Amino acid sequence: MLGRMELRTVMRTTPSTREFTDDDLPDDVLYDILEVARFAPNGGNRQSWKAIVVRDRATKERIRELYDLGWREYAAHRKAGLVPFAASEGHWRYSNEGPIEPAVDLEVARATPLDTDTSYLVEVPVLLVIVADLSKISAVDTGLNRLSIVGGGSVYPFAHNVLLAARDAGYGGHITSVLVRQEPLLRELLHIPEGFAVATVLPLGKPVRELTKLRRDPVEDFATVGTFDGPAFGR
Repeated sequence: MLGRMELRTVMRTTPSTREFTDDDLPDDVLYDILEVARFAPNGGNRQSWKAIVVRDRATKERIRELYDLGWREYAAHRKAGLVPFAASEGHWRYSNEGPIEPAVDLEVARATPLDTDTSYLVEVPVLLVIVADLSKISAVDTGLNRLSIVGGGSVYPFAHNVLLAARDAGYGGHITSVLVRQEPLLRELLHIPEGFAVATVLPLGKPVRELTKLRRDPVEDFATVGTFDGPAFGR
């Protein structure tokens, strides 16, 4: 049975959790989390997501190896002072219409050890791999001469609902996308058929610490009135 935290408290205190206790996440609790999360908004109510519950240690070990490769690429961009795989460049990255050279040497990056510990991906009780059925997702921003992003709106609200429901139940996790860098190998590992895209993986478990305050930009920094360059929206 999930807890009954006040909605605003859950929304304001759901962090990205990467440190977990040895406590298990029982199947009945995970089921309740998914049962609530399934009511997330999504395009056409086609519910294009599929969640793979991974508990097997050997499988988690392999997922960690694949995650590390993607994280090394990500870290190399950050070390160079770059936004990793910036979406503003995504449309051109692998096309003949613009620059295709990666911002960093990806082979060197993948061979460079991490300075962060990702062992929690193995020790956490559950890895929830969320994939999206591309035949059910509308990419209405196709052809706008930029990276298509709106398709994610049909799957990521579900992923965030999982985190909110987990927080309500006293558990936590985080949304990560770097594992997608190794999607072909993950597809083979988890028997993911063609036509489904890896959206994210969520480690889920009992947090070592319960945060009660998060840092975010104030409303006035991101909301404007009337136009993009209009006055800040405030009260």
